[in-house]
Amino acid sequence: MPSLAHYMTQYDHEHESGWNKFLHGVGIPMIVAGIILLIFTKWVLGAGFFLGGWIFLFLGHRIEGNHPAFFQGPIYLLVGPIWVAKEAWMFLAGTHRRPASESTPQSTVTK
Repeated sequence: MPSLAHYMTQYDHEHESGWNKFLHGVGIPMIVAGIILLIFTKWVLGAGFFLGGWIFLFLGHRIEGNHPAFFQGPIYLLVGPIWVAKEAWMFLAGTHRRPASESTPQSTVTK
């Protein structure tokens, strides 16, 4: 069985667009909150959060031009919340990495 690091790397690869990351950062917590609300309180509010979160996720993938990672396996339903927590922590701690497309290739560095 692949490690969590393997799944996280794959998830990173499929979530490179800033808009997709933002929509996942909003959508995944909405889905989790929706589940909690469905279980413990009013189901209408919980259903609204749950469905709204999924709409954000699918919109993000439409913008990015790929399919949601959970189409590859249900394990990604658990990886998603971990990935959002990691991205939020990196953002708040100021350690967010630049996308590979923004880094300077070694061959263009001046002598």
